[in-house]
Amino acid sequence: MRGLLIAVIIFYLIIPESRSQGNKAYYDRIFEENIQSVRLFPNSGDFAAQLNSPVIGLNAGVMLNLSFDDLAYDPDMYSAKIIHCNMDWTPSDLKEPEYLDAFNEFNINDYNYSIDTRIPYIHYNFVLPRVTKSGNYVVMVYRNRDQNQVILTRRFMVFQNMVNLAARVVPPSQTETRRQVQQINVNLNYKGRDLFDPRNNLRVMIRQNQRWDNVKVLGNPTMLREDTRIIEYNLFDGSNAFFAGNEFRFVDLRLVRARGMNVRAIRMEEDVVYAEGGLDKTRANTVYSEYLDLNGQYAVMNMERLNHELESEYMVMTFNLSAEGITETPYIIGALTEWGFSPDAKMTLNKNNNTYETTLILKQGWYDYQYAYKRPDGWNSIQLEGSFFETENEYEVFVYYRDMGSRYDELIGYYNLNPNKRRL
Repeated sequence: MRGLLIAVIIFYLIIPESRSQGNKAYYDRIFEENIQSVRLFPNSGDFAAQLNSPVIGLNAGVMLNLSFDDLAYDPDMYSAKIIHCNMDWTPSDLKEPEYLDAFNEFNINDYNYSIDTRIPYIHYNFVLPRVTKSGNYVVMVYRNRDQNQVILTRRFMVFQNMVNLAARVVPPSQTETRRQVQQINVNLNYKGRDLFDPRNNLRVMIRQNQRWDNVKVLGNPTMLREDTRIIEYNLFDGSNAFFAGNEFRFVDLRLVRARGMNVRAIRMEEDVVYAEGGLDKTRANTVYSEYLDLNGQYAVMNMERLNHELESEYMVMTFNLSAEGITETPYIIGALTEWGFSPDAKMTLNKNNNTYETTLILKQGWYDYQYAYKRPDGWNSIQLEGSFFETENEYEVFVYYRDMGSRYDELIGYYNLNPNKRRL
């Protein structure tokens, strides 16, 4: 019975795509259906750290921790490799000894079995090694020391603050969308680092809520003064403006013996726990409502047991969206679906009740999500969720520099901007 259940669950999990990267860009991906709850975050010991961006200083005392579950009976031999990348996430020309002081294959030996859970799993932790160069990195995890058996890839950034960087949210220059967008102006001072031809060799990138599908790479600065070494990006063409979106919807799965917020039903079977969310509706024509959210992230939490990681149940969770006003197939976006890239993100229409549905396998916790339409250049959630300039968002500013004759992009500045932070 249990073997059949696992087979059914696997059907709903993430379907692997091509594992051969070559010189193509790396992405955050899960390549095997039994790998779940993948998180990469600063290993500070703080419970809330699992919500933080995988960005650390080059010589910081905090390391990054990779955490994931394997829905299996026996532990596999997993290894990890660190790959240095350019700004565009293609592999850089650096050799491994140039950015690592150790042989670039690390066995993941820290694992524990789940405790008294209906769906058994093995929880793995891996503290990433220190690197010696700033920039973009990928940790690649694979089975049996065979790099053709990749199970997951996760991106992270290591910065070395060599410029003074400031950013702020300002009223947008484009007045027609001023009540829907947030504009990010960036100023930097590079007195601490000699920059050769910064107009062409410096790149400033901004991302919103730790997502990669709508990042902005700023164009030419509005002011560059070489005498005072100040660069300003106070752009007027909207290229540094983001749709603010809406506060994320959420579902509280911290309980299995009672219904959490936005959970309509819980059913506990011998081998699995089923949960069903309430009936969601579009919010495009509603007014803005302020409440706490996790900016699209999720946290593994358990209100009934002590050990969040080992004693939390995996639940078969169904999301429901009313088809009223829906003009095309909706997707669920957020960290719970790899920001829409897992196949389970796509919803299907139940004609019996005129509702779009999808089922995800989720570990007990608190999950943020939104609905969106798929576009060639990313996701459009505005038509389903609305967009309000009051929305609280997290923005990160990255400053990359390619020195003359260099073989990689340095990350010489990082700034986290969250002026109206409201978090659980």
